[in-house]
Amino acid sequence: MRAILTAVGKDKVGIVAQISQTLADEEINILDVSQTLMADNFVMTMMVKVPDNKDLSKLNDKLTALGQKMDVEINLRNEELYSAMHDL
Repeated sequence: MRAILTAVGKDKVGIVAQISQTLADEEINILDVSQTLMADNFVMTMMVKVPDNKDLSKLNDKLTALGQKMDVEINLRNEELYSAMHDL
């Protein structure tokens, strides 16, 4: 399944590296990435391919915990959620 990962927080060294490493450890492929700085805030959006055998809820919990350690808000949501919002 495809999913959207968002990360927002104060800019600091290692945000992309730590998130990318966690995704690689979980065999999640990064399909597209966009990042920017808004004042001192780092903002990143990734489209990722999650293997079908992975539990999205557990992955989101792992990424949330990583974000808490880095003081960055990280969320992972099924792409279908965003598609459904446009169909309303």
